[in-house]
Amino acid sequence: MVRLNVNPTRMELTRLKKQLSTATRGHKLLKDKQDELMRRFILLVKKNNELRVAVEKELTDALAGFVLANATLNEAFIEELVAIPAETMTVDVIEKNIMSVPVPIMNFHYDEAAATTPLNYGYVNSNAELDGVFETISTILPKMLELAEVEKTCQLLAEEIEKTRRRVNALEYMTIPQLQETIYYIQMKLEENERSEITRLIKIKNMGKQT
Repeated sequence: MVRLNVNPTRMELTRLKKQLSTATRGHKLLKDKQDELMRRFILLVKKNNELRVAVEKELTDALAGFVLANATLNEAFIEELVAIPAETMTVDVIEKNIMSVPVPIMNFHYDEAAATTPLNYGYVNSNAELDGVFETISTILPKMLELAEVEKTCQLLAEEIEKTRRRVNALEYMTIPQLQETIYYIQMKLEENERSEITRLIKIKNMGKQT
């Protein structure tokens, strides 16, 4: 490890020891943060996988029902049924702080009573398969929104974990070893100077005795 280019003085030694103490504390805090981020990230990844499996299954079932409905109904009838939205839905996105990482919280607002009320279209141009598709889509929307929220949170946490890992490694493998090496060098240099000074004083004393 290449040491820092500093003057081997006691003042510099004191300054570097303070820097080493600060770097060591910072390394511990960052390592603790990294470990906690990893713990939360793993929990969210498991939740994400469970949500994705559930959402994909429901979407696959809905798509299969739509394909069947499309095969038995006139395409123009289907376009007419979905031309006008049955209800209004809004999404509010706010931020939540996880270990200094701002992550999105998505609030899905819609008329929950609409899910239990009859669909607002004529049943003459529809069939049971298409009705089931509409019902599935209306109930799966909150899950899809939650999945998007969890996936975005996982992405942001992964980016923060990588940034923290780089900082931890920089402190652990570069900054702290450099400081330790430099402190050792200064201590050895100061001890060498002290020995030289003692030797010089002894010689002066011996010279004084000889005279």
